[in-house]
Amino acid sequence: MRHSRFLFIGVATSAALLLSGCAAAATPAATPAEPPAASASYPVTVENCGTNLTVTKAPERIVSIKSSATELLLALGLGDRIVGSAFLDGPLPSELATAGADLNVVSDFLPGQEVVLGLNPDFIYGGWESNFSADGVGERDALTALGVGTYVSPAACKGDFMPNPLTFDSVFTEIEEAGAIFGVESAAAKLVSTLNDDLAGLTPSTAGTTTALWYSSGTTTPYVGAGIGSPEMIMDAAGLTNIFADVSDTWTSVGWESIIEANPSVIVLVDATWNTAASKIAHLESDPATQVLDAVKNQRYIILPFASTEAGIRNVEAASSTITQLADLNE
Repeated sequence: MRHSRFLFIGVATSAALLLSGCAAAATPAATPAEPPAASASYPVTVENCGTNLTVTKAPERIVSIKSSATELLLALGLGDRIVGSAFLDGPLPSELATAGADLNVVSDFLPGQEVVLGLNPDFIYGGWESNFSADGVGERDALTALGVGTYVSPAACKGDFMPNPLTFDSVFTEIEEAGAIFGVESAAAKLVSTLNDDLAGLTPSTAGTTTALWYSSGTTTPYVGAGIGSPEMIMDAAGLTNIFADVSDTWTSVGWESIIEANPSVIVLVDATWNTAASKIAHLESDPATQVLDAVKNQRYIILPFASTEAGIRNVEAASSTITQLADLNE
């Protein structure tokens, strides 16, 4: 059972979600609902990456950093409250394109505090803890003193607050917390129910032990998916065996020697606007050291959009796509 980390002060919370028992085929993230009426009981207190956040009313001017945060807000019908977005990892999925057509993208990367505060936000939702720094949008304590609430995707918490391991339940809990914070609990419950049904409908690969490398970035020193983060969660749901599953981290840097020794059956390539799958394929196929890999010789690549691979509403979709692409490779 999933144990939520948020606490409602004052009025009692509603009953726990009733999840459908019927399996459904995995589909992309749910189409955003009509902008819902506020439904949360305020104040709401959330323990988030070791910081206690109290929200006394539904935020109305939100800045979102990273695709995972932006896409969740759009899926919850909150597009009209987003006054600025930044650091998007790629285009929005088709089912969110209309809701996000008018996004005010203030930076392709992490914006500075001056730019963000110029939007007069009352809340900043960040995909990474590192977004909240003096060199970024500002430190959380300083923003709180200015009356700006802050929330970090719990999957990105560090140290003692890092999920170990990250699970789909962890991802769904974040959706529930966002529903409470932004006053859209009903929309969040509907989205979680849909994603749970889609997850239950997945049929992982049964083609035997298919070992996989999750290749995120890097050429001299590759940065790969390790054993406790979203890469491992997605690969496990798809029936792949991560060659670095024994590394207790979300992502890690490794040497090519260890990859060559493991000789994975397939390579999962993360496709980002600043680090494309095509560029990684070009490196793998031109470097004599990696040309020897069976997956490279046979071009056994699975390509996933970056935005679907960080903890968020598109992780079930990523697992489904992995299953489909693997089946195509095995034909």
